Amino acid sequence: MNTVYVVGHRNPDTDAVVSAMAYAALRNAAGDRNYVAGRLDHLSDETKRMLAKFGFSSPVRIKDVRTQVSDIEFDKPPVLEPSATLNRAWKTMNDGGTTSIPVVNSDGTLFGTLSAGDIAAYTLDTIENSHITDLPLFNLLGVIEGQIAKDGKSADVISGDITIALPVNGNLPSFTDSDKIVLCGNQPDMIRYALDKNVNALILCGVNINKDLINQYKDRDTCVIYTPFDALRTSKMICQSMPIERVCIREGIVCFHLTDYLDDVRETILKSRFRSYPVLDESDKVVGTLSRYHLLRPNRKNIVLVDHNELAQSVPGLEQAELLEIIDHHRLADIQTTQPINVRNETVGSTTTIIAEMYQESGVTPAPAMAGLMVSAILSDTVMFKSPTCTERDKVLAGRLAKIAGISIEEIGAELYDASGILEQSAEHLIKTDFKEFHIAGQTLGVSQIICVDSKSMIARKGEFLETMEMLKKKNGYDMIMLMLTDVLVEGTVLLYIGSDDTIQNAFSAEAHDNELFLPGVMSRKKQIIPMLTALWG
Repeated sequence: MNTVYVVGHRNPDTDAVVSAMAYAALRNAAGDRNYVAGRLDHLSDETKRMLAKFGFSSPVRIKDVRTQVSDIEFDKPPVLEPSATLNRAWKTMNDGGTTSIPVVNSDGTLFGTLSAGDIAAYTLDTIENSHITDLPLFNLLGVIEGQIAKDGKSADVISGDITIALPVNGNLPSFTDSDKIVLCGNQPDMIRYALDKNVNALILCGVNINKDLINQYKDRDTCVIYTPFDALRTSKMICQSMPIERVCIREGIVCFHLTDYLDDVRETILKSRFRSYPVLDESDKVVGTLSRYHLLRPNRKNIVLVDHNELAQSVPGLEQAELLEIIDHHRLADIQTTQPINVRNETVGSTTTIIAEMYQESGVTPAPAMAGLMVSAILSDTVMFKSPTCTERDKVLAGRLAKIAGISIEEIGAELYDASGILEQSAEHLIKTDFKEFHIAGQTLGVSQIICVDSKSMIARKGEFLETMEMLKKKNGYDMIMLMLTDVLVEGTVLLYIGSDDTIQNAFSAEAHDNELFLPGVMSRKKQIIPMLTALWG
């Protein structure tokens, strides 16, 4: 089974992060070893404190779940280095059932690409032009199974026109120059003639080496080689001894990385005509090749959503992913699926409460550290049990988890709302820390919430908050943007807003002054803010 990513909403709060971590841990503990918790954005200071307290690292950040090259079951053909022979490349293609292979440097990075068509084109070219330039001797000996009978002037390479020495009208062939690679059989006169002419190379095909004859010309520069093959076959195999670096394509290569998205890959492939395309990893090393047919039925990323079910709040690219499950405690929104999935949506104050119940139902006890982290998430989302969304189930399960963790609920609550350092943070950072976007009856609004134990210090920054909210409203095209300054001790919320005064006053049946409104008893964005606006807008 492929990896399953468990993710909460954008601008994740503690409940979204912890419920993802807890559910992934539950599924892994129950035997499904490929569940991974993720997050969509930066963590709040509160969440960071809780993770640090219980010894957890931040979940992996997921920016997009569109299908990537890494999700495709692309081909993984053999690769060859530039010095390999065309003969070796051809055999490699036949053995691997492929018509194209990547050519790589010694460190695994891409050097070029070689196709069967490239080899065929080169072979046909040698019919008209039989001249060989600087053919590595090691390559040639390996392909024709040759042995050196006499070294030539160059011990490393040979060059020249390939010539099969046959009599012309009963006479010896006439070589106009010595720039030849002469192939002959059991023909002593021709061997002497070639050596007299001091040709670059003489290849003896399928005959016993006459060492006495060769030694007579030891002062000549000709390289003499023996091969067991006949002259015709040898002449063809010489061309196949050429290093593939001379033939492979190096310019204009189209390649992709594992992280590239299929949308972009398709667009690029439509503009090109290659049969296959190299696939590179993060170090630019070749890991395989993909072709057009790989794009027909790509694998999708597997996703479980927790603490939300609204597309605007979910991970980008969700429409290209395989959504397996939703666990949430919010209103049902607009996410659609192509097939039935498991959905667990319950009226409790925290998604982590639902996850805790699933631990019980599975007969799995969370580790003490995880239990403590889950307590912090429940307390955070229920505002220390003071939110109207809080239920008796939240309180009971938080108590059970606290016993497993060996902690007190009061201790965690005090650490959750520790205000140290909060005044030094920018208004934009504070607003974006717990920010959610909603779409209601054609209206788009953003609602942020800051939970604290001293709302007066927050209200003192009203001007700074409103200025930042105005900027965010224009930048994102919101119809309205609101900031809830929720005081745990006062058990109420000071609501700051940018938008219609009439909308606010009609929705909450109270009079607003200077973009500010106090809402006693209001602690929940989900249950006391959004429903009022939904009812107003119909």
